[in-house]
Amino acid sequence: MEELVYGNIEIAPVDVVKRAARDFAGALTETPAFKAFEGAAQRFRDDPTVQEAMAAYQKEQMALRPVVMLNALGDEEKAKLEALRIAFVSQPIAEEYFAAQAELISLCQALGDAVSEATGLNYAAACGSSCCG
Repeated sequence: MEELVYGNIEIAPVDVVKRAARDFAGALTETPAFKAFEGAAQRFRDDPTVQEAMAAYQKEQMALRPVVMLNALGDEEKAKLEALRIAFVSQPIAEEYFAAQAELISLCQALGDAVSEATGLNYAAACGSSCCG
């Protein structure tokens, strides 16, 4: 198939782009960072203690949302919310999950940089906000 040229940019046929994207995604899913995240995410979802701590934190966050939006959160409310946050994020399974997530984000950002360099386009700017920044 013949590539199209638009300005200085070569445009590959859609099926070539889709195949490359599938290959790229397949390679990403085989990385240690992705596998670690996948395992940590499953343990996170399956751990009742983490889920309860997260639910308690989120419930309090939602209850206080109007007060937070008005910047009227009192010291006692701040302390309670922070205690619930710490109780949630300090769970070993939650710590593992957030560490694995940060590692995968870092890998995705590095891959985005590599795509940008290879294509001559700012991949991150073209994609907008995502899990990778």
